[in-house]
Amino acid sequence: MNKTIASPAAPAAVGPYCQAKLCGDTLYTSGQLGLDPAAGKLAEGGIEGQAHQSLKNLGAILKESGMDYSDVVKTTCFLADIKDFAAFNAIYAEYFKGEVPARSCFQVGALPMGALVEVEAVAVK
Repeated sequence: MNKTIASPAAPAAVGPYCQAKLCGDTLYTSGQLGLDPAAGKLAEGGIEGQAHQSLKNLGAILKESGMDYSDVVKTTCFLADIKDFAAFNAIYAEYFKGEVPARSCFQVGALPMGALVEVEAVAVK
């Protein structure tokens, strides 16, 4: 089974991709920027504001697929500036508690829309 997941509580895709694909019991999400879905703009508050919004967007997609943060087995986190690593970790830890997923986190050359952070995930029900 291969099902497209689209949550109205997360920003719509801005290109030829979807928010996520559910393949059997495994969910693959596209990267989530810190975009406020209502305003269509990046969240205010620097790395902290965008990190919270990015992870909320991820949570909305997980919920739409019948999952939550505890089902996430792997995340990939992209930062515009690795100096934001500690600030990002503090916020990330608010969403992933207990059994945390495997993770990669690194600085990239640039993110869409001048974003400071993007998070993608793989979750298994």
